[in-house]
Amino acid sequence: FVPSLYFRGSPCAFSTAAQQRSTGDECGPEEPSEEPKHPLSDCALEHKAIKLEEQVRDLTERYRKALADSENVRRRTQKFVEDAKLFGIQSFCRDLVEVADILEKTTESAAGQAEPSDPNPTLKKIYEGLSLIEAKLQSVFAKHGLQKMNPVGGRYDPYDHEIICHVPAEGMQPGTVALVTQDGYKLHGRTIRHALVGVAVEAQE
Repeated sequence: FVPSLYFRGSPCAFSTAAQQRSTGDECGPEEPSEEPKHPLSDCALEHKAIKLEEQVRDLTERYRKALADSENVRRRTQKFVEDAKLFGIQSFCRDLVEVADILEKTTESAAGQAEPSDPNPTLKKIYEGLSLIEAKLQSVFAKHGLQKMNPVGGRYDPYDHEIICHVPAEGMQPGTVALVTQDGYKLHGRTIRHALVGVAVEAQE
């Protein structure tokens, strides 16, 4: 009787074991139903992304400002170098225009003595030589940006002229330059010596 029970139970046990093996083959090892969550939540990640964007914008703005500052420094340095080239001879020019004054007065004096009717050829040659030197000197001045002012008949400008006297406005508009006692000069448009002038005013009755 015992062997009979063993025989009858054997197929059940076998069937159960086979079913378990079959089920195991189909399903495979048991997998977790949910994926492990990231340690940072979505809200924390979004907050971190916003912070990074702010830092990028801040760094970009600083970079732009640094570039602008660098460009300004470069321009100022370039302007300084250009001005140094243009106006580095300013003091030298002030001294030269005094020599030009003496030469001009000497030429005018020689012209007064070397009249066409004067038989002395020496004075005439001296006058011609001085005239050539004066013309050459003014040509050299112009080559280097040094120009003599010609203010007679123009409006008085305190940046270019210095008033030393007033004269009656005879045929001239009041406030215009009527005469010049000392020539003024400009170096590349910058006044390096004011012209000494007389300005026309209305006559007092």
